[in-house]
Formats: sequence, C-alpha cells, structure tokens
Amino acid sequence: MVSKSVYINKLVFEGRNDGGRNSVLSINIENLPGGSLMLELIIRFCYGLPINLNVTNVAPLYCAAHILDMNEDFEQGNLISKTETFFSFIIFSSWKHTIQILKSCETIPSLPKDLKLEKRCTESLAWKASLETKSIYKVENMHNSDTTRCKENMPGGCDSMDTETWWFEDVSVLRVDHFVGLINAVKRKNMRFKLVGSCIEYWALKRLPSMAKHGFGLKEKDVQRVTIRSLIEILPVEENSVSCSFLLHLLKVGLILDIDPELTRQVESRLVLMLEKCCTEDLTVRNYSDNQGIYDVDIVVKVVKAYETHYTSNSTSRIYVVASLVDEYLMSVVAKDDQLSVKTFLSLVEALPKNARVYDDKLYTAMDMYLKSHPTLTEEERSGICKFLQYDKLSKEAKNHAMNNDRLPLKVTIKFLLLEQLNMTSNFVRTKSQAIARRELAKRWEKAQKEIAFMKDEMEKMKIQFNDLKKCGGTLRNKMGLYLESL
Repeated sequence: MVSKSVYINKLVFEGRNDGGRNSVLSINIENLPGGSLMLELIIRFCYGLPINLNVTNVAPLYCAAHILDMNEDFEQGNLISKTETFFSFIIFSSWKHTIQILKSCETIPSLPKDLKLEKRCTESLAWKASLETKSIYKVENMHNSDTTRCKENMPGGCDSMDTETWWFEDVSVLRVDHFVGLINAVKRKNMRFKLVGSCIEYWALKRLPSMAKHGFGLKEKDVQRVTIRSLIEILPVEENSVSCSFLLHLLKVGLILDIDPELTRQVESRLVLMLEKCCTEDLTVRNYSDNQGIYDVDIVVKVVKAYETHYTSNSTSRIYVVASLVDEYLMSVVAKDDQLSVKTFLSLVEALPKNARVYDDKLYTAMDMYLKSHPTLTEEERSGICKFLQYDKLSKEAKNHAMNNDRLPLKVTIKFLLLEQLNMTSNFVRTKSQAIARRELAKRWEKAQKEIAFMKDEMEKMKIQFNDLKKCGGTLRNKMGLYLESL
C-alpha cells in the first residue's frame, strides 16, 4: 500500500521519523467509505490480486482511492484511474447501472463533493431522459445484445419505451437530493415543463400519503420537511406544470410539517391562480385520520379564502366559476360524509360571499344531502346550515322541493312559504294592475281611432271645398279676361 498510496506513504514516513526505524507503526484510517470491505479490496489491489468492480462498490471504492490518494504519480493504472474508467463507462452506457451507482452513494456518509460523483450520475441520467425513446433504446442496447436486458433496464419492458414517461418509475427510487439534482439537470436540457412536473408528481405521490398517514418521529419529521421544501423549490414556474390536486397535497403535508411559511404561500398562490380551471376531483384530498371525515375540507377552505382575497383585488377573476366549483364539491363529495362536522361544512359554504353565487340550487342540494346524512342534528344546527340559502336565487323546482322538504328546519320552511305567498300576492297585484292598464289602453286606442276617423272625414270635406274654390277662381279669371278685352 505504501507503493500505491500517497496518503499511506506519508503516514509511514512520518511515523518512522518520529518513532524510529524499528518501532511498530500503527495506522488508523477513519471514515473510509465502505469500511472494512473496501479496505479489503484495496489491499487485494495493492498486492496485484484481481478485484471485482461492480455498480455497488465502484462509488465507495472510488472515494476511498481519492482519500488514500492512489493516483497515477505513484503508479500507472492506479486505483483512482481504474475506478474512474469503470465509472465513466457505466454512466455513459447504462441507465439502470447509473441509478444503482447513485443509490450506492447513499451509503457513503460523507461523500466528497469535489469528486462530483452524484452530479455526473444525474447529468448522465438527465441526458438519457432527454433523448427520444428510440435513442435511449439504441444506447442501452449498444452493450446489451440480449433482449432480456431491455426488460431489466426499462419499467414494463420494451413496450413501455414508446412513452415519454418511461423513466419515471426508475428515478422514483432516488433519494430526494439526488432527485433534485436530476430535475435541475433535465430543466437545463430544456425538457418540457409539463413532463418535468409530471415526474415530480410521480416521485412525490409515492411518498406523501404514507408519510403523513403513519406520522413522523422527530428525525423523520426533519427529513420529510427537507423533502417537501425541496419539492416546492424545484417545481417548474409555469402555471400548468403540475396538477391542482398535487399542489393541495403538497400544501397539506407542508402545513403538517410546519415548513417555511413563505413556501406554503407560494403553493397557495399557485392554487389560487389555478382554481378557476379545477374540477371537483382536483379538490379531493383524503384525510389521514379516521375521525376527521373522509376528505380534508379545511385545506380547500384555506385555498378558497385565499382566492376570495385575490378576487377583491383582481377584477378579472371569475368568482362565480369558483362558487359553482365549491357548490359542486359540496354536493358531490363533501355532503355525503357522515363524519364531517357542521362547523367544517359551514366554513366552506361561507368561504365565498353570498353575491358570488348566481343560483343556489347546487348549494340547496348539498345542504339537503348533508341533512340527510346527519339525521341526528339539532334544530339549531339545521338552521345554521340553511341560513346561507337565498330564496330568490332558487329555481321554481328547488323552491317547490324546499317547501315540501321535512328535513329543513321548520322556521326555514315557514320562511319559504311566506315568501312564496308574498310572491304570489305580488304577482296577483301585478297581474291585476296590468289587466287594468291594458283595458285603459284599449279604451284610449279606441278613442284615438275614432278621432283619427273623424279627422279623415274633415280632411275629405276640406279637399272638396278646396276643389270647389279652385273651380270658382278659374271661372272668375275667365270672366275678368273677357271683360278686359271688351274695353
């Protein structure tokens, strides 16, 4: 080892100078990557014995060779050179083995950053992922003629290689820091933002539900906090790069883990901008606790309230679209949940102002379904649920149903009946007034017609008289002419 390692050579030289030539020299190598197994391989290499380099040991052996400074200055073909050659060949030629090397880096506690092992691996993976799938197939098969290797290297075998997402499953095993490095690398290679966002979703959704469901220990919480923070930071900035549902999950877990408020505000702001284009399925975020209802309504309330604040300062917002979405969500998702509290139900109903809704039919249906799913509610609780309904925003069918609905609180039913009676009375008075007005108008029209006929008769008489006058005038002119001629 003295002949191949600058580090060992230096320790031996210094030890002999300090302790004498015949003293027993003890060398302690701490924190050697791979521990005793790597040391055994290094000793075999130093004695000229063959060593088996593979994807699981090349990274720790490469790091150990650098720590021991086993470079070319001491001997040609030294361990650094040997492991570098193998490493470079693997990351260039094999997608699968590059991922395995990157996974092996996780076992090295203090991986030297200046060696850039992880960066080289992620850059290689990013380069391969950015290629067309046919190109990837050719690269993988340059050194793998056996068709079974295709099935080993690609998820789902060769048939899945014709899709853009063939690499998602493979990279989902990467640790978060390695995954972040990969995503940043594919961004630099101008991969489409939608594909990048889909990959982040795929990676995250395999961890987030189980992560929150099983709770967090102190150490786990710190690790997961870093994970969520990292995911938010690498999200593509484009609006539609990730789904509304995924952002809601991120926001939920981020709030559970109490991450930096600035990051949760970023996610919340993105959700606000997307809310008008969401559907009810996008808002269905399941609760991780059995006693809080099936779905997490509170997280939806938080986003809707943020939207309402945004709406007041942005006249281009279409709040009525969001109101319809909220009512649809209440009706098709929330109302049937028999574990949902009245307080939570009302918090979503009241998240938007009353004037946000054009019609209240969906809201009425949602309230009726909630009352049906919670038959033990008190009269006061039922009244509280229905207080947001506006009679004049219900269709005729909804009004008729409400007035015959025994699930509604009595005072609401009476109120609707009185309003209906008042409406009918108003309509009757209005109809009677309109009939009187029509009769009066008919009389006036008849009188006007008579006056017009009388005026026409008078005009005819005047025309006759005018013609008679014209004839008399002609006769007088003739007589005057004859008289003048006789003079």
